[in-house]
Amino acid sequence: MFPPIALEILVLCLGFILLFAESFSTGGDKRSIPQTAIFCLFWIFVGSFFVQTEPKSAVPGDFWSFYGADPSSLFFKRIALLTTIGVLAMAIDFRGVLTRFIPAAQPNAGLGEFYCIPLFTCAGLMFIASAKELIFAFTALELVTISFYILVGFMRRNAQSLEAGVKYLILGALSTGFLVYGITWIFGITGETHLDRITTKLATLHDSESAALFALALVLVGLGFKVAAVPFHGWVPDVYQGAPTPVTAFLSVGSKSAGFILLMRILEPFLASPTLQPKVITILSLLAGATVVVGNLAALTQDNLKRLLAYSSIAHAGYLLIAIASVSSKPNAFGSVGATVSFYLAAYLFMTLLSFLILNLVSSQSKGDDIAHFSGLAKRNPFLATSLLVAMASLAGVPFTAGFYGKFLVFTQAVHADHFALLALGVITVGAGFYYYFRVVAAMWWNTPTETTPIEVPFLSRLVILCCVVAIFYFGIFPKTILTLLNPALTPVVPH
Repeated sequence: MFPPIALEILVLCLGFILLFAESFSTGGDKRSIPQTAIFCLFWIFVGSFFVQTEPKSAVPGDFWSFYGADPSSLFFKRIALLTTIGVLAMAIDFRGVLTRFIPAAQPNAGLGEFYCIPLFTCAGLMFIASAKELIFAFTALELVTISFYILVGFMRRNAQSLEAGVKYLILGALSTGFLVYGITWIFGITGETHLDRITTKLATLHDSESAALFALALVLVGLGFKVAAVPFHGWVPDVYQGAPTPVTAFLSVGSKSAGFILLMRILEPFLASPTLQPKVITILSLLAGATVVVGNLAALTQDNLKRLLAYSSIAHAGYLLIAIASVSSKPNAFGSVGATVSFYLAAYLFMTLLSFLILNLVSSQSKGDDIAHFSGLAKRNPFLATSLLVAMASLAGVPFTAGFYGKFLVFTQAVHADHFALLALGVITVGAGFYYYFRVVAAMWWNTPTETTPIEVPFLSRLVILCCVVAIFYFGIFPKTILTLLNPALTPVVPH
């Protein structure tokens, strides 16, 4: 057993060592950098099961007073590590696209940085998972956000990527301003930035209810951008389409996970206040309803798979918001809201990474990411077509997949909280999801191929794809087993 902070330290050291080594390397295609990173991250992931999770006594102002080491934080750290491994595997296959936008005189310029920066993003995600204090959480979030600023606009000689980078930078800076202002208001009302002490102060707050709700509104604007909730979703389609595909996958999973972890942590003090809770739930319910409707309806007309997955990401943010809005004092045999969100994010990790892994391979060898480029994929590569079928089925919510069980848990929370309007919206929009997800499946299996060249799948990508497919079915059929493996605290999510 070793201290939990060792996980973040190891990831940061790995990032600095590889970045330092890359700066002194000469020639080569830099593939050894992501391969080394994947190998090391895998063993850090294994080491996360040997971390001490017992609560540590902390003196106010001490580091351990705002760094948490509970099982829930470890669960999200494992999500961050697995996401980064998948993104780095994708980045190796994306090398051919990157080199098109690198000057011929410097054929490998920038590749090393593209492979190293995700490690710092991963460290930021892991720090957010343990944050118990708002300033610490904000600092960790900025480490993630600044890394994404660089990665989104990395292909700066490509007009689409440059446009995506500028949009993400401007809107990201704006959302950061709202978040900082919200944190300032919370400090002004309570005199605290530690979440536990904020909970105590808000529970006894009687004369500043409007100010507390205003502070929460500012925070929701800032974090609404991170999780792609309506009406703060406008950046998502253009940024997802313009960013390098591995970065889009990282944004879809990593940024969303970070946003929801922080959102749940900040909402907890407000939901613990008897006077504030009804109003907070009303606000969250409106956000959730708008997000699932806009995300699913907008996805219906998309012909580009990247944009379709962008609106799909918005829709899944809506389902997660439904779960968070379904706080109830009534006992639920299927576990808490936190357990539901944790399971959904873990399931979302595998089905989204699988989708982008295949999108990355097909688009780089077909010179496009429109759905038309997937026509007849079953004849060009049956393995990829079958794997993408699994991913689309899980995203849609077909039984025996992780996506189905995740949506089942969300709707169970809505029923227990008597949010039948949100439940109805959720069920109807799931039906819309079946239509646009299976448009991709129909193109792969029934349409005539527009290209006849077989698609090659490298060994590492094939291995990651297989792991994602197995995990999707394993989560869907044995949810209790996988949750026990990742986090013993979440075992109540499945009744005995």
